[in-house]
Amino acid sequence: MNTLFAFVLLLSILIFVHELGHFMVARWCGVRVLQFSIGFGRAIGWGSWRLAWKWGDTEYKIGWFPMGGYVKMLGENLDVIQGEAPLAPDAPHDQYLDAKTLWQKLAIVSAGPAMNLILPVVVFVGMLSVGMPRALPVVGSIEAGSPAEQAGLLEGDQLTALGSEPVGWWADVEDIVRAHAGESLVIAFEREGVARSASVKLDTRNRFDEFGTPVKAGWLGAAHLRLGAVLGVPSSTSRAAAAGLRSGDRVEAVAGLEVEDWKSFELAYVQHEDEVTLRVLRGEESLELQAPAVGGLEAFGVLPASVLVASVNEGSPAMRGGLEPGDLILSVDGAPIGSFASFAEVVRTSEGRALELRYARDGEVREASIAPELAEYDAGMGITEPRYLVGISAEVQQLAGAVGMDRERNPLVALPRAVEMTVDVTGTFLRGLVKLVTGDVPRNQIAGPIGIAQIAGSAYEAGWATYLSIMVLISINLGILNLLPIPVLDGGQAVLFIAEGIKRGPLSLRTREFVQQLGFAFLALLMGFAFWNDISRNWSSFVGWSSGLIDWLSQRGL
Repeated sequence: MNTLFAFVLLLSILIFVHELGHFMVARWCGVRVLQFSIGFGRAIGWGSWRLAWKWGDTEYKIGWFPMGGYVKMLGENLDVIQGEAPLAPDAPHDQYLDAKTLWQKLAIVSAGPAMNLILPVVVFVGMLSVGMPRALPVVGSIEAGSPAEQAGLLEGDQLTALGSEPVGWWADVEDIVRAHAGESLVIAFEREGVARSASVKLDTRNRFDEFGTPVKAGWLGAAHLRLGAVLGVPSSTSRAAAAGLRSGDRVEAVAGLEVEDWKSFELAYVQHEDEVTLRVLRGEESLELQAPAVGGLEAFGVLPASVLVASVNEGSPAMRGGLEPGDLILSVDGAPIGSFASFAEVVRTSEGRALELRYARDGEVREASIAPELAEYDAGMGITEPRYLVGISAEVQQLAGAVGMDRERNPLVALPRAVEMTVDVTGTFLRGLVKLVTGDVPRNQIAGPIGIAQIAGSAYEAGWATYLSIMVLISINLGILNLLPIPVLDGGQAVLFIAEGIKRGPLSLRTREFVQQLGFAFLALLMGFAFWNDISRNWSSFVGWSSGLIDWLSQRGL
């Protein structure tokens, strides 16, 4: 029900805004609007009680089928050319659409897509006035052996600039790092209120852009999320193992002092000498263990359990390679792995080549050669995409990093920012559209009604900020696609009006009928393709639902 509500609400808002644009500009140009409908079919209601009313010359209604809407204007249909009886015999000729100038016709058909592109600006202004939670540029965790560690950065450092570019949010850090692969930068940061700086040489790694395309990008090895205090104990001869600790134990307290993340655990441990009491959670059991205090966690024999295998999929490359739940992955191709995100990115960009893994099991370090295989991956929000996977899930405990509120209530500042944000999202969508046409993005990523409903439902459950962000994206999608020169769409209508302007007269009835039929056929094929993608992605659920329906009908003798 949440998915259905989120889907209908999303479509209703976007369609209303779109059709309102056509309606307002048509009225402004003096065209009589016969009907303004949100949804298709009969108006919602029963008998004489329906969501339909007449105001002036226009009938307004909300239809049962929420997959669209329309504004019916006088003189826009083929009946004008066919010479049929006029729908409004009392209307003067200047209230007909075909009586308007070319620029007025173009303004009317462009108003709908324009409103879909204006809506994101309004949404962003509203979100900025309320406040948008965003990740601050505070280091939450650092991977072992990374450029960040070599530069001397520590958890809790607040970055203020990378090179000559100031940073206000963690997203700024990621953008700058990605764009400067292999380069040396001076990082300005604050540590306990004191301004500092350090030089860092960024690594170059294969990473994926927002469209899933592998690219060369910079890598710093610092993350915003904090590591949980979950232990990796790779050696059975370590002091940690002798104290009874195991990989996967989560430290809750050090000498009675509660700890939340890896950094607080490390700070609490190094303050003690000789011996310290650790309270750890092992599964559902809480244990208190006496452990030697030897000055540092490395000497103690523990490291963050960054990639601790939780489960192995049946028949997967990982299972064939011998991995089991409880294994602690230490390195890939000789490079230490400090986070599951880094491990996942190495696997995804492997293109199927064999990866040499070192992992610890029962205090013994082992090796395995595993070649990832291409499989469908659930990326969330009802979206699936092909990825190279090894077939494991990991016990990853990452905690939220420092978050601030991006709030701007001055409309003179918020409006330009909202426009800039809309332009950025629009640019990303256009680049994705080009990649879709060229085949760089798989065409099975095109979503139909089921896919959009799943995305809307997931976004609704994630919170208002995510839901509004999805609304912005789909509104831009709707606006751009409607401007394409495809018959039946607004862009196609604009092309017809321009052709009539060049011809200095209306197109023939045969031409207009052919163009409309061509447009309907194209849209039908596109919708069918999108719907097939939806069914393919949800085939198992569809089969299960169909089987349940058949069983229910058979039980009732139907």
